[in-house]
Amino acid sequence: MERVYLISYSEIGLKGENRPFFERTLVSNIRRALKDIPGLEIERFHGRIYVKAEGDLKEIRDRLVKIFGIASISPALRTHPDLDEIKRGALILLQEHKEYNGKTFKVETRRPNKSFPLTSPEVSKVVGAHILKSLNGLKVDVRDPDILVNIEIREKAYIYWEKIPGLRGLPVGVSGKALLLLSGGIDSPVAGWMTMKRGVKIQAIYFHTFPFTSDRAKEKVVDLCRVLSIYNSPIILHVVNFTEVLKVLQKETPSEFLTILMRRMMLRIAERVALKENALGLVTGESIGQVASQTMESLAATNKVADIPIIRPLIAFDKDEIIEKARRIGTYEISIRPYEDCCTVFVPRHPKTRPSLKDVEAAERDLDVDNLVEEGLKRVDVIIVS
Repeated sequence: MERVYLISYSEIGLKGENRPFFERTLVSNIRRALKDIPGLEIERFHGRIYVKAEGDLKEIRDRLVKIFGIASISPALRTHPDLDEIKRGALILLQEHKEYNGKTFKVETRRPNKSFPLTSPEVSKVVGAHILKSLNGLKVDVRDPDILVNIEIREKAYIYWEKIPGLRGLPVGVSGKALLLLSGGIDSPVAGWMTMKRGVKIQAIYFHTFPFTSDRAKEKVVDLCRVLSIYNSPIILHVVNFTEVLKVLQKETPSEFLTILMRRMMLRIAERVALKENALGLVTGESIGQVASQTMESLAATNKVADIPIIRPLIAFDKDEIIEKARRIGTYEISIRPYEDCCTVFVPRHPKTRPSLKDVEAAERDLDVDNLVEEGLKRVDVIIVS
């Protein structure tokens, strides 16, 4: 009898012939997340992944619940597919349930291994009777039990009562790569996290405007990447020196267009970096109507400068929903540190909220756009964050 973590998944099961690829990627991500845990063994059998590991149980659980693609995690006892062993395992697990006394329970059995001599209802009945006979203070409730004892009889038997919810989604790495435009704000880290949930591996790009913004603002972004790397380890962060580009925009364009022209310039530079890194899309934290640069008109005008897809996972979220997700992910407390980036420092007093594309293009007509893009690409520092 040995202890394992039984990993289940949901969406991966719908992938037909591609399912082995998704499973292998999930196993690879689990192995990477637990690489320093002693005694690590991972097995994949018929719709289940089994993880055997030594060390701190809480630490292992905390890492597993941050891996996209996992629907649930169940600490289980694994035994030979033998009825006496199953009965013994069920007792051990319930005795470890500190608050079983006075509770109701039910035994539920699945039997993918059809060579097992008893049917699923028969196994549940025999094991349930054994529990009632052996432990005081428990009652049976087949409709709404406090404790559900699960038994799965496969190549071996697995007994568990706890199902810890996972993040679900798809394993990071099965859906290609994208470049996240990451600021120090609340929104963009959440957008990156949501994109990763769909299996996309992300890199990040940050536009630094020192000395207008401090190095503390850049450090904040590195810390945000560190949190995101827990879900996508490691994250490659491209830090663009945007100061000279910004100076030109400030000097040579109408102030009311500054925000949207900054966004257009950032997207042009980001697209060049994305193509170099074989990333197939740009990810932003925009949501409709949140600020002047996120009206439908502004979004339409910024879209025009990029040929690769722009992914906006937060487009229909309100601020409270975004904040709730940021708290859950662990980025909120970093995002609210008082070090602003250029997107918040250089907001014009009266920004254009509904600019026409014609007016936007007229506002940047006298700019040497290609030269400004090259200026932005002149110095891009790359930081690998894990």
